[in-house]
Formats: sequence, structure tokens, C-alpha cells
Amino acid sequence: MKYKLTIFDFDGTLADSFSWHLRVVNEIAEKYRIRRLGENDIETIRSFDARKAMSYVGLPMWKLPLLQREMQQRMAREIQQISLFPGIDQLLHCLNADGIALAIVTSNSLANVHRVLGPKTAELIRQYACGASIFGKRAKLRKVLRTSGVHSSEAIFIGDEIRDLHQARAEKIPFGAVSWGFNSIDSLKINSPDQAFASIEEMLAYLTR
Repeated sequence: MKYKLTIFDFDGTLADSFSWHLRVVNEIAEKYRIRRLGENDIETIRSFDARKAMSYVGLPMWKLPLLQREMQQRMAREIQQISLFPGIDQLLHCLNADGIALAIVTSNSLANVHRVLGPKTAELIRQYACGASIFGKRAKLRKVLRTSGVHSSEAIFIGDEIRDLHQARAEKIPFGAVSWGFNSIDSLKINSPDQAFASIEEMLAYLTR
């Protein structure tokens, strides 16, 4: 079937921000008393879900909102360092032209998302559900479905993390895993996504089939 609604995660899915996040986390690691990440650590945590990754770096749950807020504020100041993955702009324009409704569900701020997308591409997105807590995307997904009037089976959530997959599954929304984000594609496939994408071209072909 052809999905009526495609919901995207933002960081690591549309925006190439993984290396930026890693750099900033290491810069503020001492402040939050968490583990700095070396190259070997990075490959290790890419196979972990969010809770296990937090445990690995020693980040307690109560510090998470503080860290998330600081990261968003830091990104706002350094937004020129963040860009869309090559081909994402064309992907969104093609999906919109094909009559597929587009939405974004993210933990990032609306202002950051708009600035990275740029005004013309931002206009293609019918719904923004921003500012979700790390484990709070399920409620945002439910709201997007309700506002769209689309059944969960007629939508797909596309993301780069195991937590995205689990929250989509909780709302019975098909999940598409991308190979270029935070979690490795192998770790995502272990969790049985409905579809896995090795490239943006493959994603476009699948969504417009």
C-alpha cells in the first residue's frame, strides 16, 4: 500500500547532526559528570537503545531534561553547523508533489528544525510535533495521527533510533529504519522494523511505489 502520511524524526534522519551531538556531549561531559566518548565507545553505543546508552555514559534520568535543554540551546547558537543530509530536500519535495502528507516528530525545538529545513522546505511539512522528551514521542505520534485523521496503518514513522521504533510500534504505526543515523542498521534490524532504508533514493522509491 501507499502511505497517506509520512512522519519523520529529525536529528539523524533528516538532519546530519550526529557528529555535532557527539562533539558537544564530550565538551559538556565534565559538567554533567558523564563519560566522554572515544571512537571505540561510539561504535559500542550505536548498538544500544537510549536507556542502555544513558547507562553506559552514566547519565541518570533526572539529568536528561537538563542535558536536552542545553543541547537545544547550543544548537540554536551553532545552527549553521547543521545541515540536511544530501538528497533530503529533494525527497521531501517529491513526496509532497506525490500527495503524501508530511510531518515531523522530534525532541528538537521547532525553531531549530525550521532553520535547518529552510523556509521553502519547511512549508512542505503539514504538522510539526517538536520538543518531545526523549521517551515522549508516542504522545506526539498519537496527536499527529488524530489531527491528520489518518489511521495508524496508513502512516509510517521514519527514524534512526531503536526508541523511535518502539514508540511507533506502541501506536501500531509502521516503522522505517534509516542506515545513516545514531543506531546502526544492524541494531535496528534486530528490532524488526517494517522497512529498512540503505539510501534516500531507496526510501523515495518505496514511499511513492
